[in-house]
Amino acid sequence: MTESRDILGQLHSVLNNLQTLPYPHVSTPEGCKKRASVAVIIRVRPAFQPASTPNESLVDLDNDHTPASSIDEFFARPWVREGDPEVLFIKRAGRAGDRWSGHIALPGGKRDPEDESDIAAAVRETREEVGLDLSVQECLEAGNLPERIVATTFGQAPLMVLCPYIFIYTTKTTPPLRPSPDEVASVHWVPLRALLSPSLRTRIYVDTASRMAKQGGPVLQFILRLLVGRMMLSAVKLVPAESVYATSVPGFIPTAKETTFSGLAEGAFGIPASNTGLAHLQPLMLWGLTLGVLADFLDMLPPYNAVKLWNYPTFTPPDLRAFVWAFTYGMRKNNAHDLSAGTWPYKNRRRRASQTAMDATSFASAVTEGEPTKMSGKGVGVEGSGMGNPQDAVGRLLEGYYYRLNVAIAAFLMYRTAAGSAIVYYLWKLWKNRRARL
Repeated sequence: MTESRDILGQLHSVLNNLQTLPYPHVSTPEGCKKRASVAVIIRVRPAFQPASTPNESLVDLDNDHTPASSIDEFFARPWVREGDPEVLFIKRAGRAGDRWSGHIALPGGKRDPEDESDIAAAVRETREEVGLDLSVQECLEAGNLPERIVATTFGQAPLMVLCPYIFIYTTKTTPPLRPSPDEVASVHWVPLRALLSPSLRTRIYVDTASRMAKQGGPVLQFILRLLVGRMMLSAVKLVPAESVYATSVPGFIPTAKETTFSGLAEGAFGIPASNTGLAHLQPLMLWGLTLGVLADFLDMLPPYNAVKLWNYPTFTPPDLRAFVWAFTYGMRKNNAHDLSAGTWPYKNRRRRASQTAMDATSFASAVTEGEPTKMSGKGVGVEGSGMGNPQDAVGRLLEGYYYRLNVAIAAFLMYRTAAGSAIVYYLWKLWKNRRARL
């Protein structure tokens, strides 16, 4: 496939650059107790070849069982040049109290005291979650992506430092995946072609009322949900080339028919579809923090459209969307002009990618060691990209956006309050007049 050849050629160059020029280490900020690591695992699926018959004797000319000692050696192999590169994703198991329950993610997790380094944590967590050993000779370390400080959108306390690392399997076959049912519901190999396809870019709708009124109780959350609806965030619909399911998770084979109410509750109120019903057949949506990590990587590959296909976060009610559009119009126009004019001082092509991400409960921004950390807990979002001086395109586009978003929401709530009061006053006057006639 011509498309895959183009991607492979650029992927070869990108991985060499990442090995030569690694992103800087980000120290754990004061008040933050956690570091976590994730693994971006790449393999190349060989092109189709008919199976040999018992009478045929085929010679393995491509050394498909011999590990490559370097990235250059791997990409020089004929079967690699004709193959299709893929990335491994997991769907997290549904667990009560887990902010990322049921989300699409990369293998990885929290660094433990016994881990020698951040990359060692990524290797250990991948082994525990999907049964894949990244320390074997068949797997090459291929650099890293920008480290992020993940923090809650409310409050100034950072949650953790997230460290992404890239690995590539260099043989024709990869070991069978064995997802741990306690942590992972399923694992999926997804072609890079699918991740880069414009037709698979979409939006995901997230309930933000519970976060906005966390201390206000269920009544205030219900009122806010009626007023502001749900938040619309950029997402990518995944199209796997191969999937493996943890069939022992509770509810994999449903024991009772799913009720209409439960289905509506998942769609209307943002309740994550975990491992009940037919959750393993639901669409796989890549968004939030994981999409932010992948956007860093995807923007290095053709057709370089990560920014063009990205949309500003907004809300579902049409009148609130109009407020957000009006209050952010000038900022968006100026930032888009700067981007098209090329006036932003990018350090190099690698650092143009999306280093800022947000989901329903947290935001993350890549920072450079030594840059000042800036966090704001006011309102729905975080002013600017959250931390540091953004040198990436999406981070620069977001600079100042969440401040204006907060102002738009405040104006919208005043408008709704005034309109509601006017309606109540009109109805009261109407009732009073009718009573006077009687």
